[in-house]
Amino acid sequence: MNQNAPILVLGHDGQVATSLRHLATEQKIPLKAVGHAELNLATAAQADISDLLEKINPWAIVNAAAFTQVDNAESQQEEAFAINQKAVAFLTKACQEKDLPFVHISTDYVFDGSKGQPYLETDPVAPLGVYGKSKEAGEQEALKYKKSIILRTSWVYSSFGKNFVKTILNAAVARPLLKVVDDQKGNPTSAPALAQAILSILQKIQKQGWQPAFGGIFHATGRGETTWYGFTQFLLERRKELGLSVPELLPVSTSEYPTPAKRPADSRLSPQKLESVFDLSLPSWQESSKRIAEELLKAE
Repeated sequence: MNQNAPILVLGHDGQVATSLRHLATEQKIPLKAVGHAELNLATAAQADISDLLEKINPWAIVNAAAFTQVDNAESQQEEAFAINQKAVAFLTKACQEKDLPFVHISTDYVFDGSKGQPYLETDPVAPLGVYGKSKEAGEQEALKYKKSIILRTSWVYSSFGKNFVKTILNAAVARPLLKVVDDQKGNPTSAPALAQAILSILQKIQKQGWQPAFGGIFHATGRGETTWYGFTQFLLERRKELGLSVPELLPVSTSEYPTPAKRPADSRLSPQKLESVFDLSLPSWQESSKRIAEELLKAE
């Protein structure tokens, strides 16, 4: 393994890809992130991906690119499957040909949310919408290769891009009343924390070599759980601590806030396998979101 070869990251401006770029720069880790301009995954062919690998010559690939617009996926099914399944099949094949570790990011939306307790990696999937179905199809493609590491995550946020934390903090300034869904449970996950976990996994592979236990599906989320309403309450508390005004907050049910795509009511993921195999645990959602909220609020 060439120690100077870069990690190739698909996705340039997304939350996880941006976090990977920032961390790699800080930690002086060779990394090359490729965006839509260099490789359009919606239309890419196998040859395009093979050519890219020849050009960059990475030692590992992280696929942080995806069609993530849950509601838009319902009307843009072809594009969602092109990016979330077909492109993953091409990436998996390219990695297999060159014997490269492949880290692929997936989602809690592969579950229907009816289990009533945190999901394990072995639980049967039952996606409710096109987004979840396309991501589950992508998982199946990645699983065809023994050196694929599939990281299911959820409720990703950061100080950049479009995400729940930024939306709520912006709305808190603009609106006197916020209505937020209180009957969906999950694990908020910081993009920088997830990116650090990915780099730690790859560093472990670099030091120890590939182990069969490293392959397969893992759940990688912030520790702890909440609802969207509980998450909002926590964020508004950060505003209050800084002496900033807070709007009135009202809990609502999912049925009062209809969307084109159905969401799982309880998509909590158990991170035990990640902890046991890679000795990795992401920080609590409270710790991570407090840091990011304060960063954003101080910039107001």
